Amino acid sequence: MSEAEVRREGLAGVRPGREALFAPGVDGERRRRKQGDRPVPAESYYGRPVIKAPAWEPRDIAGYLFLGGLAGAGSVLAAGAQLTGRAATARAMKLSSLSAVSLSVAALVNDLGRPARFGNMLRVVKPTSPMSVGSWLLAGYGPLAGAAAVSELTGRAPRAGRAATAGAACLGPAVAAYTGVLIADTAVPAWHTAHRELPYVFVGSAAAAAAGMALLAGPRAENRPARRAAVLGTVTELAALGAARRRAGVVAETYEGGPAGRLLAAARRLGVAGAAAGWLLGGRSRTVAAVSGAALLASSACTRFGIFHAGLASARDPKYTVLPQRERLAARSGLAEQAAGVRAVLDDGTAGGEVAGPPPDA
Repeated sequence: MSEAEVRREGLAGVRPGREALFAPGVDGERRRRKQGDRPVPAESYYGRPVIKAPAWEPRDIAGYLFLGGLAGAGSVLAAGAQLTGRAATARAMKLSSLSAVSLSVAALVNDLGRPARFGNMLRVVKPTSPMSVGSWLLAGYGPLAGAAAVSELTGRAPRAGRAATAGAACLGPAVAAYTGVLIADTAVPAWHTAHRELPYVFVGSAAAAAAGMALLAGPRAENRPARRAAVLGTVTELAALGAARRRAGVVAETYEGGPAGRLLAAARRLGVAGAAAGWLLGGRSRTVAAVSGAALLASSACTRFGIFHAGLASARDPKYTVLPQRERLAARSGLAEQAAGVRAVLDDGTAGGEVAGPPPDA
């Protein structure tokens, strides 16, 4: 075994492959003296991700997010159509919701690997866990959506079918929204920084998708409520996603570049075009209604896949974890300095038992 002279700088004659990066709180002062005023790079040791990116398959999980929203919002439209006498639209939306929730659960089980794992999630009830709450929501919503569709198809037990339709409509908004809460309750920067807006994004996207399905599958004479829902859902989705981007800071880059940027740009164009065409011409032309409905469905799918890919991109790049943490620490430090200044002023004003007040001639 050969010997090498060990010096303070390292092994004599050996050039390291890369410079070790110090954490902000470890040897930070020494590094700042060495670098001057240059900012410390937002990297991790050896360029490895700070957090582990989700191992989910985009086709399964992003598809699960899209189909669950379509099913939940579709049940709400089905109940509304049934109450207002739009029988053909109600029938189409009941069948659509059953198909969507079935495919959604199949995608989830396929990603889990074994069907028994979904059953294992129903062994406990944990209200603080979005996954536990979502599993129980699906377990309750699925049979209701199925009963409503079967009753509609067979014509049997109409009262039970109407009750199942109402029950599915009550759970539908939660089914559409909880997936936004689920992914926001992770350490993935692009999702966690948007935890306030993602549920609204998902609800708006689900409403637009369900409205698109009603325009595509329902008759023209019954599609007025669907055209209104398409506009409302698209506006809600775009407003909430815009607010999430503005509040995300540097993490918003993951929503603007790469596959996520292309998908979200396509979602925006398809959503605006589909909602506008459906509102203006969908009541006059069956063809325009069907095309606008297809555009709304595609827009909702692009939104879910775009948000999914933004999350993966933010998890793989260390800077999207490091920089927001530094910004929060700097903000807390600034607030602490302001509080210390206020305390100093109050202490000076009340020294010796005197209370600071307005001048006598004020």
